[in-house]
Amino acid sequence: MSDTTAVNQTLNAKERKFPLEYTRNFGIAAHIDAGKTTTSERILFYSGVVHKMGEVHDGTAVTDWMEQERERGITITSAAVSCGWTTKEGPFANIEQRLNIIDTPGHVDFTAEVERSLRVLDGAVAVFCAVAGVQPQSETVWRQMNKYHVPRIAYINKMDRTGADFFKAVDDIRTKLRGNAHPLYLPIGAEDKFAGLIDLVKQVAYIYDETDPRGMKYNTVEIPETHKADAQKYRDALIEAIADYDDNIAEKYLGGEALAEDEVRVGIRKATISSIGSKAQADNKQLFIGVIPGSALKNKGVQMVLDSVVDYLPSPLEVEPMKAFTDSGDTLIEGGITPDDTKKVCGLCFKLWSDPFSGQLVFFRNYRGILRKGEALYNPRKRQTERISRLILLRAMDREEVDAIYSGDICALIGPKDIVTGDTLCTREEDIILEPPTFPEPVISMAIEPASKGDQERMSIGLQRLSAEDPTFRVTTNAETNQTLISGMGELHLEIIVDRLKREFKVEAKSGKPQISYRETITGSRDGKEVRGVGKFIRQSGGRGQYGHAEIILEPNPGKGPEVVNEIVGGVIPKEYIKPTTEGILEAALNGTVAGYPVIDFKARIVFGSFHEVDSNENAFRMAGIFAFKEAMKVCGPILLEPIMKVEVVTPEEYQGDIMGDLNRRRGQIQNMETRNGVCTIDARVPLATMFGYATDVRSLSKGRASYTMEPTTFEQVPNNLLEDIVKTSSRAPART
Repeated sequence: MSDTTAVNQTLNAKERKFPLEYTRNFGIAAHIDAGKTTTSERILFYSGVVHKMGEVHDGTAVTDWMEQERERGITITSAAVSCGWTTKEGPFANIEQRLNIIDTPGHVDFTAEVERSLRVLDGAVAVFCAVAGVQPQSETVWRQMNKYHVPRIAYINKMDRTGADFFKAVDDIRTKLRGNAHPLYLPIGAEDKFAGLIDLVKQVAYIYDETDPRGMKYNTVEIPETHKADAQKYRDALIEAIADYDDNIAEKYLGGEALAEDEVRVGIRKATISSIGSKAQADNKQLFIGVIPGSALKNKGVQMVLDSVVDYLPSPLEVEPMKAFTDSGDTLIEGGITPDDTKKVCGLCFKLWSDPFSGQLVFFRNYRGILRKGEALYNPRKRQTERISRLILLRAMDREEVDAIYSGDICALIGPKDIVTGDTLCTREEDIILEPPTFPEPVISMAIEPASKGDQERMSIGLQRLSAEDPTFRVTTNAETNQTLISGMGELHLEIIVDRLKREFKVEAKSGKPQISYRETITGSRDGKEVRGVGKFIRQSGGRGQYGHAEIILEPNPGKGPEVVNEIVGGVIPKEYIKPTTEGILEAALNGTVAGYPVIDFKARIVFGSFHEVDSNENAFRMAGIFAFKEAMKVCGPILLEPIMKVEVVTPEEYQGDIMGDLNRRRGQIQNMETRNGVCTIDARVPLATMFGYATDVRSLSKGRASYTMEPTTFEQVPNNLLEDIVKTSSRAPART
C-alpha cells in the first residue's frame, strides 16, 4: 500500500467503515444550465444509489426534489447525496470510497447556497458547457472556490452539442479564470460524432458502445492514429505542468526517464491539492486544474470524473485545518481543527431545511470526533445544549439513518431547535467557534401582505422559518408604512419565497414593490426673515377648560436632525409645560405638511407663550406645540426629500457605456469610475425610487456579467416635476392644521 492510500490507524476509529483517507467531500458547481444536476444524476446511477437515471427536462431528477425545481428545470437549493465508488486502477484501485456530494444551484439569485456548500467541502468539480465555455456565473463560483481554497477538477460537459469545442473551453479557463488547466483526457470527435475519450495517463482510448444507451459499456483500444500526435503533445504538457509541484517527477522529466502511470496520477493529485491554499498563494503557485471532456446527457465521461475525484481531489486529511476561535470568537486557535476520531466532537451547521416529514433538518459537517445519536452538543452562540435525536445520511429526498458519524463526514441532524446557519456544535468544555460562511447582503426588496386575516399568523410563521433557512433572505417591518418587507438576492429568489409560502405554509399572499420612505424638511422663508409659528389651544366648555399658548421660531438645521431649544425668559411658560410643548413639536414633525412624511433637519426655538393658572395643563401645551409647528412649517419653504443610494457597479469594460447610460436614465449621478484589468467599477448616487428591478436590468445589460451593491447614503430634494405624482400616490396624508 502506497503512502497515498495508507490508513492512519491513530486518527481513524476501528469501527469506521470508510476511513478518512477514503472519504471525499466535494461539490458540483457551475453556471446555470451547464449540466450540474444531470452530472449528479449520472453519478447516482453509476454508483448504484438509483437504478434509473433521473432527467432535469422531465422533472425526475433526484437532486432537484423541490416542486419549484422540477417545474422550472433549475436547481434552487443545494442537495446533499452520499454514495460509494470504487476505481479499477491507480493508487486507490479496488478500495471503496465514500463520496459526499453537494449539487449546487447555478442561478445568481441562489449564490448563498453555493457559498455555504463550498465552506464545508474539501474539493469541487467545476462543470462548463463545451459550447459556451466560461460563463458569468462560472466566474462567480470560481471566485467563491478561491475564497475557501477549494481544490478542483473541471468537467467540460455537452460535448455532443452543436458548436462544442473542448480546447476553446480549456483556453477559457486559462484566460478568463487564470487557471493552469491541462486535459487529463481528450475527446474523440465532437457534436454528434463524439464517440469516446483518450486517457492521457494510461495512453489508451475508450470508445463507447452505442448499443448501450446507459454508457455502461465502452471498449478500451489503442489511441487512433489520427489522434496520436495530439495525445503525445498534451501528455507532455501535462507532465511538464505537474513537474512544478513534484520534485521526483521533475527530476525524471528533465532526465528523459519514462514515468509509470501511478507516478503520473500521484503527481496530478499533488498538483491539484498543493496549488490551492494560503501556502500556495504565498509561493505564488498557479492553480492547477485537470480537465475531463464528456456529455452527461449522453452518459459519456462521468465514470472518468468519478475516478478523477477519487484519484485527484483531497481527503479531509489533506486540506488546510479549519479555522477556529475561542473566547466567544475573539482568539484564533493555533493550528485550527483537524480531523481525528479520537478527539471531542466539533462541527459546523451549514444549512437548515424545513422537512414536511421530519421537521427541521440541520445539515452538518463533522470536523472532528465521533457523534452518536442521542448525544447532546453545545451551541456557543446561544450558550445552550442541543440534543441530537437522529443522524441521517442523505440521498436528496431519501434517507439512511445511522447510529454514528465520524470526523470528515457530512450528514443531517434531527433534534436541534435553536440553530442558525453558521452555528458551531461542540462539547461544553471546549467552547469553540468555527469560522462560518459569509453571505452577501440582499439587493432587492418587495412588500408582502396576507390575502386574508386567517393567513396573517401562518405568513408570520412561514417567513420566520424561511429566513432562518436562508441567510440572504430578510424580513423587516417598515415602522412608518407598517408594511412587511422581504429582501433577497433577486426577483426570482423572492418569487420562489412567495411560492414556497403558498405551497409549504398554505399562505395566500399579495406582493408588490414597497413604499419609499420619503422625508420632508424646510429651507427657510423666501425673504430671509425669521419664521414664527403661534400655537394656541383654548377650550372652554363650562367648568375647568384647556389653555395652552406657545410661539416658536423655526429655521433650517442642515445635517443635524430635529432640534428643539427652550428660550423662554421670565417664566411666561412655566418650566413643567416646556417638556409637553417640546413633545408636541416633535410629534407634529412626524407628519409633515407636503405629503405627510417625517420632517428632518430643523431647529425650533420656543420663544414666547402664556398660561392660565387654572385651565393650563400638559395636554393643552402639547397641542399648542403641534399647532405652532404646523403653522410655521407651512411658510418656512417645506420641501420633499427622497432617499439616495450609493450604488457601486462592477462590470467588464465592454458594458461600461450601457450601464452608465442606464444609471443616467435613472436620475443617477456618476461620482467616480475606475478601470483595472478589464474590469470597470462605477460609483454613482441614484434615487431609490428608480432602483426597483435593477438587479434584473443590470444582468440583462451585461449578459449576466456585472454585479452591484447598494446602500443608503443621504436624502435629496425631489424634482418639482415628480412632486405632484408622489403626493397623489402617497398613503400618508399631509398634516391638517
